[in-house]
Order: sequence, then C-alpha cells, then structure tokens
Amino acid sequence: MSGAHAESVIKNIIREIVQQCAARGHAVSDTLVAFMVKAVVLDPRNGFNVDRTLTKQDVQKLEELCLGKLMEECSPSLDTIKMQVHFDMNYTSRREFLEEIHRVLESRLSSVSREITDSRVKTREEFDALYCKIITYIQLRSGMGSPTDDTALKEATAALQSVFPQTELGAFMVLLKRDKEQQLRELTMIVTGIRLFNKASKKGGEETDLQELMPSILNEALPVTSKSIEKELSVSQTLAWRYTSVLEKQSDSQPAECDPPGVLLKQALYNVRQHEVFLKMLLADACLCAKHVEMLQTALSSQMKLLKETIQAKTAVPTANVFPRFKSLSELWSALQDEAQLLNILRSILLSLQPFTASQAKIFPEACVDGLLEAAEVKTDQQRMAESADERIVPAEMNTQEWLLPETTTSFDELPLQYNGVCGYSLVTRDGLLLPGYPHIGVFHHEEKLYVFSSKEAALTFASSPEDFIAEVAEKAKLSPELIQLLQLHRQFSCVSPYSELQPGESLLVKPITKCESGTQTDIHPLETNIDKSYEWNEWELRRKAIKLAALRTKETRSMQTDLSHMRRETATKTWPPKDAATQSKRDGDSSVPRPQVYLAGLRGQRDAHVVKTNLTRPVDQ
Repeated sequence: MSGAHAESVIKNIIREIVQQCAARGHAVSDTLVAFMVKAVVLDPRNGFNVDRTLTKQDVQKLEELCLGKLMEECSPSLDTIKMQVHFDMNYTSRREFLEEIHRVLESRLSSVSREITDSRVKTREEFDALYCKIITYIQLRSGMGSPTDDTALKEATAALQSVFPQTELGAFMVLLKRDKEQQLRELTMIVTGIRLFNKASKKGGEETDLQELMPSILNEALPVTSKSIEKELSVSQTLAWRYTSVLEKQSDSQPAECDPPGVLLKQALYNVRQHEVFLKMLLADACLCAKHVEMLQTALSSQMKLLKETIQAKTAVPTANVFPRFKSLSELWSALQDEAQLLNILRSILLSLQPFTASQAKIFPEACVDGLLEAAEVKTDQQRMAESADERIVPAEMNTQEWLLPETTTSFDELPLQYNGVCGYSLVTRDGLLLPGYPHIGVFHHEEKLYVFSSKEAALTFASSPEDFIAEVAEKAKLSPELIQLLQLHRQFSCVSPYSELQPGESLLVKPITKCESGTQTDIHPLETNIDKSYEWNEWELRRKAIKLAALRTKETRSMQTDLSHMRRETATKTWPPKDAATQSKRDGDSSVPRPQVYLAGLRGQRDAHVVKTNLTRPVDQ
C-alpha cells in the first residue's frame, strides 16, 4: 500500500469512527481515535497484518473493534488512554506556557491599543477620552486592580499625570504607530513601578509587608496548588501500593479464578501509576514556580530598598535615576503575575485529570480492595527500596556486561532510564505487574539504553538474555496499549508517536522507514607533497606574471647614503625613470592639378566639314 493511499484510508476510518461515536452520544477527539486505531492494529489478538492492503472487511472489522473499545463503560484502560491524550494535549514546557500567557495578554489588549494608536483627536473632549483610554490600557496591562475600581483608577491617574501629563498628548499623537505602542508599554512600566513604590511607602516612613505587594492571585494560588497536587499524589500512590500488593498476592497464590478479574486490577494499577507520573510532573513545575517566586520576592525587596535610598526625602529626583528603578519593579511584578498564571494553569490541569481516575475507584472501592488484601502487607515504594538496599551488582564479576553504579557515574540521578524507571523483568515474569526499579542496585547498559530492576536477581536474569525480555515487554504493551505511553515505548513502536506529535490520518499500515543520520569527513589534500604552490588555473594570471617579470628587465635599482644615514641602516629605493614618448597624429594636406581644356573646331557653318579636336590642357610639370 502506498503512503498516500494508506493515509487516505486511515483518515476515512478516523472520520467514520468519530461520526459514529458522536451519533452514540460520545464526543471523542481525532487524536484519541487515531491512537486507538493504531492500538487495535498492533494487538496480535485482532489478526491485522501491516504488510497487507486493507480490504473492506478489514476496514469494517477495524471500525467495529475501535468503536467497541471507545464505547466501553467504566474501563480503566480507556480512561488511562484518555488521560494520556488529554495531558499531552494540554501540558507543555514552562517556556511555552509563559509564551502562551503573554500571547493571551497581548490579544486582550490589542483592541484597546488599536483604539489609542489609531485615534485622530481634535477637540478637548476627544483628548480627555483618549487619556482615559490610556489609563484603562495601563490598568489592564499592569493587573493592579480593575479599570472599574475607583481607588485603583485614581492611583493610576495620579501616577500617570506625574510622568505623562495630558498636555503631552499632542506630541504623542504625531508619533508613528510603532513608537506609540512602545511608549504605551514604557508608561505602563513606569506607572506600575510608581504605584508599587507608593504602596510600599506608608506615612511616617513605615514599610509595608512584602506579602502585601504580591499579586492577589499569587497569594491565593501559591499555597493551594502545591498542597492540592501533593494530596492527589498521596492518594494515587496509596492506591498503587494497594493494587500492587493485591496483584503480588494473586501471582504468588495463582488462583484459578480471581474476583474481580486480575485484568481489571492491572488496568486500575496502570491508571493510578500513570496518574502518579503526571502528578509528579505537575508537582515539579509547582515547586519550580515556588522557587522562582522566592527569587523574585528577594529581587523585588532589594529593588525597593535601592529605590528608597535613591529618592529618600528629596522633592525632585532626575528621571534618569528613578525611571529605570520603576521599570525594574514593574518587570518583577509582571514576572510574579506570570508565575501566578502558571500556577493556575497547573491547578486546572490537576482538576481536569480527576475524572480519568473515576472508573478504577468505582470498580474497586476501598472495602473491595481491603477484602482482596486480607492480611497481606502493603509495602510502599520506599519500603521496597529499603529491603533491596544491601543488594548491589559487582561489575568486576560481569566482564561481558556494562553496569553503571552511583560511585562511578556522574549525574547518576539524572540518567534517562528505560521503561520510565519500571522493572522490565517483573513486568514480564509477573504478568504485567509494575514494580519500580532501584538504580542503586545497578543500571544495566545495553545497546545505548539503561535498565533498572527491583532486585539483584531480576537484574542478573534480565542481563542474561536482554533481547528476549525486551521483546516480551513489547508484546505486553501490544496487549495493553496504555503501557506504550506509560513506559515510554514510542521508539520501540515506530508507528506509534507520542500523542502531542500524533496527527490524525497519519500513515499507519505502512512499515516506517528506518532513517539515521550519518556523516563523513575527509581532508582537502591528504598528501601535502602533491600540492603545487605555484599552480595557477587562470591563464590571465599567468600572463600578468609574465608581463611583470619582463618589465623588471628594464628596471634599475639604485641606492644612496648620506651623512645622516651613514652607519644606521641600508636603504634601497626602486624607481621607474621617466621616458620620452611621441605620438603621430593626423595632418592636413592639399594638391593642385591643371584644369582640363579641350577645343573642338568645325562644329558650325559647314555641312560636310570634319570636326577637329585640339587638347589645350597644360602638362602637370609646367
């Protein structure tokens, strides 16, 4: 099947599945459907062959299987995949989050800014209205109060009049649009800095508490976000430990039938483990925000102190000294607002993940899990790590294998671990059980990938035949597609991309082309002895050199020595002596020759007379 035809087929399949889901009252995204199609094709139980062109029966079967999976009620597996899609579509890097915050702010202010820069005022009333618009713009951009708040409006007006009185509007109107926008931003920064300084300085020289200068949304979001994430993380980790203990008990006892089924229990474990991974990412970002806020608060305090020392009790201070300080205060204030907005985004993502854990909680309520546990001990990840603290791989005994240990490896805690830090041996031998690996046992380096294990025995067994275990892990992921994202197996499944990179209709049933980057480098001249230093490819350059050498034959070199230069140094001067030259030009000349004269006799008076011709021309030499 050609690539274009395969993409067309998959697009039609995705479109049809989305429409059928909508008709049944389920709204699904194209990204979710595209991944589900790939997951169904990868599952060996469904019998699809990626090397064979899809027939109508294959397409119909594929659509039915995908619809069946997407329409499942109370399915932890489907909820996990939906959670993965939702998180990857809404979560991004800190830098991109901040860029989006700034983009939204600019889009909100674009209409107000356009009204100010495009206005053509003439009357007094129009000037007053334009000045009010500038104040509104400053209020919206600074975020220090609402434009409808009379107190904040008076503060902004007073601060603006001190640096930009209304009489300056005439000069403002003649500026170019780009210069107007730049001046509006600078005025906003100066006015914001002035208001912050006034807020920090009370009557009598008393100082306001730094917390009172913080944006209100920051004071609300900073303590709540981290605590909310930590609380959700604690719940997910507790559930993961309980589910793990139940699965360990069932795998050890190997009962004939499990009630509830062990498959649902594993799906519930995958669900809470994926939730735990996402919560740890959100918590790391929240902690980073808290560190940035602390640094910004320290910088704000120092800038306020410098500004007070600059102004002190002076009635007039040069603008060149204070305006940069005001701008610095405004930049710090804006950075604090960005951190507050980022914390709110993280909190909204946290809340949006909660519905995706509802199915496992409904299937396995606390009383049901307690009944499955009976007297089994619930071990935390920390307890399991402590039990394996004495286990350690000895690299000297493994001559044919490469192992990394904390004592011999720099940045050991930052190593990119395969399977997202999960023990691949336990996943294979214990029927899909997820146990965290512990790097202190030893990190196995195999084919540029790093593997960790839950015990020394697991590490040695895995290292004895790594290719077999890697293949078995891939088979487990085909049966449980949520493991592809949870264990970061996108490279192993070349046709399955991360959700954030997945495009609807992307080629699926065509084997991906394996590509690699390679390069070669050669010396320009490997053998220096073969280089002809005098070689010239341009014949005109050779001609120029020949003329120069020929001209040197007629040249003389002379030198002279004077009393002043005697015994100092030898000097030489080459001159080109002048030469006489003459040219021949055009010359005027003339000549005189006799005029021809011929006389004819006998032309008249005689009928039969003969004509006589007489030449009277003078000879040339006369």
